[in-house]
Order: sequence, then structure tokens, then C-alpha cells
Amino acid sequence: MSGTEPTADGLYELLAAYEGRPAAIGGTGKDPVNLPMIRHWCEAMGDAHPAYRGPDAIAPPTMLQAWTMGGLSGHTDRSGAYEELSALLDGAGYTSVVATDCEQEYLRPLRPGDEITFDAVIESVSPRKTTKLGTGHFVTTRMDVRTGGTLAGTHRFRILKYAPAGRPPATGPATTGTATTGTGTGTAPGTAPATATERPSARRPRPVVNRDNAGFWEGVAAHRLLIQRCGDCAALRFPWLPGCADCGSGEWDTVEASGAGTVFSYVVMHHPSFPAFDPPYAVGLIELAEGVRMISNVVGVPYDKVRIGMPVRLEFLRADEELELPVFRAGGED
Repeated sequence: MSGTEPTADGLYELLAAYEGRPAAIGGTGKDPVNLPMIRHWCEAMGDAHPAYRGPDAIAPPTMLQAWTMGGLSGHTDRSGAYEELSALLDGAGYTSVVATDCEQEYLRPLRPGDEITFDAVIESVSPRKTTKLGTGHFVTTRMDVRTGGTLAGTHRFRILKYAPAGRPPATGPATTGTATTGTGTGTAPGTAPATATERPSARRPRPVVNRDNAGFWEGVAAHRLLIQRCGDCAALRFPWLPGCADCGSGEWDTVEASGAGTVFSYVVMHHPSFPAFDPPYAVGLIELAEGVRMISNVVGVPYDKVRIGMPVRLEFLRADEELELPVFRAGGED
């Protein structure tokens, strides 16, 4: 990402005037905290911690935002200020949006039956920035989540409203991503690498690599899918986390996944369209043979043929000259 770019049109001054203004006032959760939603969340995340079950259950702290979401019918509590800010950015040509990161702070556990209220504020609007996706402004909102008038947690959410960078001119036939089967040693001797589904020429967004997950991406670069293993209780976990959800230990090592898995669940993405993707396509929640689950693309079969329980096999997709990603090819039984 480059540094701040000056603006001659005074747009940033208009945008900055919205800092500190409310994004939502007196919002209410559409449902109280409840066990069915907790159960669905835990099943999707593969989290079997006993604190989330039984008569004294609490909600997983990471569900904080789930209790405030508007669902398919959308938000009805957004302020006029937030809509005005969005309209200003749209009018300036920053019509695309991507979520970049979020931060959460947990102050008290939420329990089934808790009624949720929340307020949100436009915390900051960045000067104009240029990223690999394009040029635009980062907008950060902070939501304070309460139950019974008591602050339960805060949620900061940051988006980039941007104008997409121009695509490079076409120089020949559409390129394809190549996917190498197997783990560790790449393609088996005597076989040609498999070719994954054709991809558009635009570059995929870069994954966020930080100190907690850098080892995972180093493994991917070596064609190894690494799973964390707790150094005390030996529980496996994915995605990578700094501590064990079962025993709290910060000690860990890794085991290499065999590459075998099944489709535990999936969605077909039709919208929104994005330059680096070609909808419709299937995104699967893959249950690995080792018992953990991860989200990835399902390739090698039409999107409408993906099914729950379908066997899949790990491959590594060469998305571009800088990026490889783990994907799963349908029909992956040996």
C-alpha cells in the first residue's frame, strides 16, 4: 500500500467531517442470544468447547457481531450520516467495497435470553490511499454492544471504498491457474499437473499474513497444508490461533494434513461480482481427514454438482506469479 495521497478537490475534508458522527443509534438485535444460533455457529466452526452447551451455556465471544447483523432484509437502524458518507464516496467514483479487518473486545459473556442493543459511530475516515485493489478511502466504524444496559463488547469494522485498479490489457488467450495435486512433494512423478478452473486476468486479493498465521502460508508455499496442534492437550485447530480453545495453552506445533477431505457444507456465490472471480462458483467448508474444517474453493466439477459428503483432495492453485492457494478437487478418493 502506498502512502497518503493529497486531494485537490477537498473531498477528504468533506469525508473527515463525518468522523465522530453516529452510524447507528439505538439498534436492537433481531433475536435474543439463543442456543440454536450458538449450536449452528459451533458446528460450522468445529468448536466443541463445553462452555457453549448445557443449561449454563454462554455464547462464543466471537459471535459478538452475529447478534447485531441485519440479515438478508438489511439494516434498518443505520444513521443518515453513514448513508451520506457512502453516497459521497460513491459519487466520487469509489463504488466498490471490501472488508479489510475487524477488531473485537469482550467485556462480559453473553448468555441465552440476553436482549442485544447497540450503537455505532464513524470512528475514522482515512485520507486517499492506493492499494493493489485500487484507490480509495478506509472507513472504520466502532459498534458498542450492550445487554441490559451493560457494555458486553466492542466491534471495530474497517472497509475500503475504492475505485478498482485498471486491468492490464489482454495479451493473448485467457490465462488459467494451475493446480498441483498432493502435499509436500507437489505433483506425483510421471503425471502432469492438474489445471484448475479458468480464472480471470485480474489478480486475487492478497491474504492477510500476520504473526499468528505466517507459518500456515509458509507451508502453503512449500505445498504443505499445516494444522496447529496444542503442545499440552494435543487438540488440533484450524484456522491458526495464538492459543488453544480447549485448554488455553500457548504452546503448539504442527502436523501436515494428508490432503483428503469431504464437503461438510457449501455455498454457491452468484453476487457480488468481483474482477478476480467468475461467478457462479462453489465455496466449500471442507472437513479434513484429521477432523478440522477449512473454507476453500471446490474445483474440478460444475458449481451445481457440488454436494455435501462429496470426497475432495487437496491441490495448490497457482493464482498468479506471487500467490498460491490451497483448493480442493472433487472426486478426490485415491
